[in-house]
Amino acid sequence: MKATFNCGLPFRRAAFASAMALCAPVALAQTSADDANKSNNPLNLAPSFNVQNFYTPSLFGADGHTNDFLLRPTIPLGPNSLIPVPQIFRATIPISTRPDPAGGYNTGLGDINLFDILLLNPGAATEIGVGPLVTMPTATDKSLGTGKWQAGLAAVTINANKQRLLGALIQWQHSFAGQSDRPTVQTLTAQPVVIWNLPEGWYLRSTGTWTFDLQHGTYYMPVGLGAGKAWKVGKTIFNAFIEPQYSVAHSGNVPKWQIFAGLNMTFGH
Repeated sequence: MKATFNCGLPFRRAAFASAMALCAPVALAQTSADDANKSNNPLNLAPSFNVQNFYTPSLFGADGHTNDFLLRPTIPLGPNSLIPVPQIFRATIPISTRPDPAGGYNTGLGDINLFDILLLNPGAATEIGVGPLVTMPTATDKSLGTGKWQAGLAAVTINANKQRLLGALIQWQHSFAGQSDRPTVQTLTAQPVVIWNLPEGWYLRSTGTWTFDLQHGTYYMPVGLGAGKAWKVGKTIFNAFIEPQYSVAHSGNVPKWQIFAGLNMTFGH
């Protein structure tokens, strides 16, 4: 559908929810650095549901803005006779906003991404996971997706203690089918994860995702500095955050500034 707003509605909702959560009373349960680490750790073997938003108010060499409102359920799977190590299955379902060449903006479903991470050394000081990924051409408008089926690999490494959580998430994918009139897609993303824990569930964060279009040579490398707070309600860990990010290196019409905000829910088991 068409839209002519100046800021995506999903972003306003996500930012409002994050602000309300950060200001909410936290006396429901005492939150530790371990709880914050569990909520921020992509290799944590607990089911979760994340509502996140990337708002890009400024692009290099182009007018307009973009927005991606992300729904991210994560389901852990135990070892079995076929795969003897734990798995972490994650889906990313984007509701995206992009400028329309005819004027205004298009908003709708983007391309859905799925990956299945095999946790190779659960319980180690530095955990490592690797597995396949696929991106499906589910976009409801040409401007919101690539029109291509893509497949590749994802890899994660995390080292955590009470003071901080360090790691990285790397994804590579290449198109193999789809609309013949759309260009070939080959991308690499690398997301350094730096979390510094503070008292009472507060923490500082930097998690900008560096994106490289290997097919066309464009790229951008954002560096973020934000803050968040984790708190428990029963066995559920809630985690609200906001993180402005600036691209310190770039090539092409790519994001200049981004605002990453969200609310993550990690469920006890």
